[in-house]
Amino acid sequence: MEQTMFTNEVILSWLRYFSKNVDIDLAKLKLLDITGKNKNLIPAVMSHRAVLVFTDAGHPDIFYDMWNAELGDCDIWYNEGSDPSGAIKHDKLSDMINRGINASAAMLILNPNAATNYHIGMENSRFSCGSVHYVCREVRAVIMNKLNLGDQDNICIISGESIAVEAAMIVAEGSVIAVEYDHRDRTTMKCNVDKFGLSNVIIVESLEDGVMAEVPVPNIAFIVGSPRIGSEIKSLLAINPDMEFVIYTLDFEILTSIPALFRENGLERTEAIHIAVSRVNSKNMAEPFPAPWLVSGKRVKGTQP
Repeated sequence: MEQTMFTNEVILSWLRYFSKNVDIDLAKLKLLDITGKNKNLIPAVMSHRAVLVFTDAGHPDIFYDMWNAELGDCDIWYNEGSDPSGAIKHDKLSDMINRGINASAAMLILNPNAATNYHIGMENSRFSCGSVHYVCREVRAVIMNKLNLGDQDNICIISGESIAVEAAMIVAEGSVIAVEYDHRDRTTMKCNVDKFGLSNVIIVESLEDGVMAEVPVPNIAFIVGSPRIGSEIKSLLAINPDMEFVIYTLDFEILTSIPALFRENGLERTEAIHIAVSRVNSKNMAEPFPAPWLVSGKRVKGTQP
């Protein structure tokens, strides 16, 4: 079990402290320990009206980052020091952007505008502008459905920037390894990581040179199809022979090559779907979006890759 300075007894003492000083329903409280872990504070605050955060020293920009994520209307309840005692203080986050955290502490963040009805498939306007052409939100929602991620999954995402953002919010106890070959796309991915406060995303520039030996072993991969797809599948299976795959492609030649690639690597196709999305514009004309194929696969039992 991972060690933490916030043991059950310490957490209970902070819960008693805040329950005495703030009118809050503890049954609706989200607890988040961000000490020494890749935990995502900003998405948690975005999606919960009340978050009790346990943190250590060394977060000089924590309030500025939340303000930059448009969370300035949040109310922060806190005290001075590292113990659940003494007078409690209350400020708007927007008034605390120049403060940092220089000691272990707990703070209660209340967000009246939390998107508690968050749905997969965020608007593209929420992502950072840059070199990336994002897939439309409806297609992304289907992709996330097919990935079927759990909170402890580790996923490798190749050239799928917006997928990496949404996946990172779901795998709260896991990791996202975002492979971005182009330096411009790596920059855009980094901007998204900063914008959404994602601590569990690791950006790498390839699957080569032993890079993957230094990151958590993924159990599932999402690949935007390219001429590299054959070597990508082999590299990922070398890391984890039981890797599951979801492949996205608009390219007919790549699509038709997938069955042979799966056979060569001991994989079986579990699903193939074609997605078509159109929207009616202001002139009442239907405007179609690119219509990709999604092909899912996993290892055939009893075979070696």
